[in-house]
Amino acid sequence: MEPEVLPAILVKTRPELLSRIALVKDLVRTIQIDVMDNLFVPNKTVGIEDLIGLPPLPKGVRYEFHWMVKTPERWIARVEGPSTHIVHVETIESAEHFADIRRTAQASGGKLALALNPETPLELALPFIKSVKMVLIMTVHPGFSGQKYIYEMGDKMKALRSLYPKLDIEVDGGVNLETIAHAYSNGANMLAAASAIFSSKDIKGAIQALRKAAKSGGQQ
Repeated sequence: MEPEVLPAILVKTRPELLSRIALVKDLVRTIQIDVMDNLFVPNKTVGIEDLIGLPPLPKGVRYEFHWMVKTPERWIARVEGPSTHIVHVETIESAEHFADIRRTAQASGGKLALALNPETPLELALPFIKSVKMVLIMTVHPGFSGQKYIYEMGDKMKALRSLYPKLDIEVDGGVNLETIAHAYSNGANMLAAASAIFSSKDIKGAIQALRKAAKSGGQQ
């Protein structure tokens, strides 16, 4: 599977959000927006009011919302459109709760994906994977940008890829020119980066360099 590099936007205000969207919307296929409620993780980002009425994207480009929030279904219900909604398996209380979240995502016009924190065993996600379009393996503890990549998550990526050869597997956290090949070689094909993209004066060049670095590691 070809590597897809996607920018992860973690900001606290709508003007910052719109500015970063404008910087990358013509360069990628997916734009990830990180949303934190200061409950599920100890940080707060843009709120639901900042996410309503986001600018339309070019054809073939979509939004991906990473809901690091305690009750994701309440947030998803407010954001309409053909986006991907990533919810943490740690917030799913039961099979019935998962079904409710999935219905909410479908009603909003979007699709559902799962995320797992570093300490969460893969087994907790397995009952739900056939009902989602993608699984995100966190390679840092969620909450803040700029953390160090956790190399031990490679085993989790590899195990998931062996179980689901065609599944989109994403990683998020500490992805840069030094770590991206490790993620890709262990089975992740969607590679979210924040600082490695937005700290660059040449954002297009940074995205291209990350994609090239990913390929240098190959996939097993």
